[in-house]
Amino acid sequence: MNIAITGANGLVGSRIVELLRDEFTFIPLNHSEVDITDQKQVHKKLNDIDFDLLLHMAAYTNVDKAEEEKIIAHKLNVDATKYLFNEVHTLNKKMIYVSTDFVFDGKNPPFDENSKPNPVGYYGQSKYDGELVLEKKAMVVRITYPYGNTKSKKCHPELDSGSRKKLVKQDFVQKIRSYLANDKSLSMVTDSLMTPTYIDDITLALKYLMNNFSPEIFHIIGSKSYSPFEAGKMIAEHYQLPEWLIQPTTFEEYSKGKSPRPQFAETKSIKNTFYEMRSFGEGLQYLT
Repeated sequence: MNIAITGANGLVGSRIVELLRDEFTFIPLNHSEVDITDQKQVHKKLNDIDFDLLLHMAAYTNVDKAEEEKIIAHKLNVDATKYLFNEVHTLNKKMIYVSTDFVFDGKNPPFDENSKPNPVGYYGQSKYDGELVLEKKAMVVRITYPYGNTKSKKCHPELDSGSRKKLVKQDFVQKIRSYLANDKSLSMVTDSLMTPTYIDDITLALKYLMNNFSPEIFHIIGSKSYSPFEAGKMIAEHYQLPEWLIQPTTFEEYSKGKSPRPQFAETKSIKNTFYEMRSFGEGLQYLT
C-alpha cells in the first residue's frame, strides 16, 4: 500500500515511517515540496503521486501560542486539512486525520470516542474544526501525549539496530529528564490528568487501522491516566534522577498566564479492541 504522509519528520511521523517502512511505501509530503496550506499546490501534488491512503499528521501544536497565532493555526489545522481532504475525496482515496484529546474540555471525564468535543482553547478548537471538515468520510485518530521516539530502542524486533536520525523535537519525557539531569526544579500539577501514549503503540495500532480502514473516530492512547506530578516522579525514578526536584503545584496556579487547556484529560478507548496499549509505567521500561 502506498501511504502519502504529512508530518513525516515529526515526533510521531518519523517513527511511523521508520518502523513500518517494510510494510508500506511512504510518500512524504515535505514542506520543501508542497505547502499544504496552498490549495493549488495540494491539488498538483496529490494528482502527481500514486497513493492509496493519506495519513495527515502535520499540525500546528503550540498550545499557548495558538491563542496569539490563530490565523497560522487555522491555516495548518483547518485549511490544509480541507484542501487535502477535498483532493483525497475527489480522487476516491482514503484519509486518516490525526487529532488530539485537546478537543475535550476536561470536565466530567473520562472521554471516549462517543464523547462530545468541547474545546476550551484555540489549539483544540482548530483541531476539532479540522475533524468537522472530514464530514465523517475519513478516519479520525486521536492521540494523547506521545513519548518514546528516542535514539535507543529495545522494543520491537521489526526495527533494525541502525543509527537513528536526530529528532526535530523532544517528547515530554526527554524534556523532563533533561531538566532533572541539569538539577533544574520543576513544578508539576497534582490535580489534573493526562494520558501518556507510547509512540510504538501508536505506530502498530495505526498499522492495523491503515490495513482495516473505516471512516470512524478512534482513540489510540495509553491504557492509564496520571497526574503530571505522578508522571514526573515516574520519569525521575526510571532515570534515577532526584525526585525532590519535582515540586507539586495546582492546575489553577500552573494555568496562570497560559492558554486554556483541559484539566482532567482522562481519555479512554471503547473501539480499540485490536491492539493492546501500554501504560506509562510499562512504556517507560523500553526507554534508555
